[in-house]
Amino acid sequence: MLLSGVLLLAGCGGTSGGSTSGASDRVRPLENCGRTVDTGGAVPQRAVSLNQGTTEIMFSLGLADRMVGTATWTDPVMKGLEKADEGVERLAENYPSFERVLGTEPDFVAASFASTLGKGGVATREQFEKLGVPTYLSPSDCEGKDNSGGGDGSRSEPLAMETVYGEVRDLARIFSVEERGEKLVAQLTSRVNKATKDLDASDVTLLYWFANAESPYMAGCCGAPGIITGELGAKNVFDDTTEEWPQISWETVADRNPDVLVIGDLTRKSETAESAAKKIEFLESNPVTKTMDAVRNKRYILLSGQAMNPAIRTVEGVEQVAAGVREYGLAK
Repeated sequence: MLLSGVLLLAGCGGTSGGSTSGASDRVRPLENCGRTVDTGGAVPQRAVSLNQGTTEIMFSLGLADRMVGTATWTDPVMKGLEKADEGVERLAENYPSFERVLGTEPDFVAASFASTLGKGGVATREQFEKLGVPTYLSPSDCEGKDNSGGGDGSRSEPLAMETVYGEVRDLARIFSVEERGEKLVAQLTSRVNKATKDLDASDVTLLYWFANAESPYMAGCCGAPGIITGELGAKNVFDDTTEEWPQISWETVADRNPDVLVIGDLTRKSETAESAAKKIEFLESNPVTKTMDAVRNKRYILLSGQAMNPAIRTVEGVEQVAAGVREYGLAK
């Protein structure tokens, strides 16, 4: 049920739902995060995606045969997309070098996060574009968001699923498969509506913990967790901060005492307490957190890292948090 929105599209061939040949369709330039994406009118044939979220959108649009590399994974690939993933080389589990990406001879590079295509990341958009390689950045990480400071940035406007759908439509346009893009958006929208039908969680408080035990990253008001919370009509106990993932002390967390803890179940190893098992072990042994209501009652909802990032798997997050709230008997 959770995967019905992508399975129909994952196996699309090169001719159904829109041409990807580039022979008859001219790809129009589009504006993206303050830059123009211009492929010279041609459909990309050797694309590289540098973040898992964008990669899974491209796989879901049936574009694996137009890709020569992926990178930066936090989780196993989404179910239903394993075959597509097997056919595309992983350049690195985290950031690949600029030279490694260029070695694939890409004609298009996409990323989910400004940090990936910025200083300290793989390379800047300018560096790629100087070599004639057009780049695309997920609008979820630039529209209504300030990435100029430290950390993961802050938002002046709450993120909406429409912005995520905008990325689907943009990539579908760049690869000249607009019909597939509209089908995917329709399926994702239907899943959100089904998951939240007749759900009233207005009295439920949630906390989203992404990673790190010593200085935990908790979700602020307005990123992907904000979408999930808003769709349920619930409340994020840290909705008073516009930072994307502020680091918050456990004393403050315990003081907010949320009804439910939404926990990132990550497979990477770049921070402490990445897996859900490690997080729960910490919560139930730490003297500050073990007396929290959610911990004492074991009210945990486990999400993939991608479900907590702005991506099509945010829909998966809506489904799983809605189901968990219902299971715990907290919804009206």
